[in-house]
Amino acid sequence: MISRKHWSPGSDVSVQSVERRDSGGWTVSGSLTPNGICPDCGLQSRRRHGWRRRRLQDYPAHGDGVTVTLWVCRWRCLAPACPRRTFSDQIGSIARPFARRTSRVGEIVSHLGHATGGRPAERLLHRLGLGVSDDTVLRQLKNRAQDTAEPPTVIGIDDWSWRKSQTYGTIIV
Repeated sequence: MISRKHWSPGSDVSVQSVERRDSGGWTVSGSLTPNGICPDCGLQSRRRHGWRRRRLQDYPAHGDGVTVTLWVCRWRCLAPACPRRTFSDQIGSIARPFARRTSRVGEIVSHLGHATGGRPAERLLHRLGLGVSDDTVLRQLKNRAQDTAEPPTVIGIDDWSWRKSQTYGTIIV
């Protein structure tokens, strides 16, 4: 049996258990190392508000899907001027906020989507054990393009007419 550290999706996660589900697949339960630093004001809090659970899709193992269940600590911000009352520990190295899959799975989806397109990437990802739809592949590509997009330096505009005084078109490149 492989040790628990091989199941960890990142260095910030301590794995408590690895279980095989009856329906097929694996569940990796872990907790994030609590730090309690407010993302708005940067003040460290010592007042715990509670816990919340995040479920993330990770790489498949032995041909079955893997779900990472992370227990993330919630904190109260004690700074009176801070607009945020409660916040969670950030897991930016493992997954983006509101993400349903780990960052490393997101990278694979982006690379395959960029190389092959929506439907071919969907078929290949299903063969690899990652159940992702073609719409998700395209959405992932759009999100990655928005994150890395630089402002344009040169813009070209072209106008044309299909029928005189009837139908016009404009393209911005």
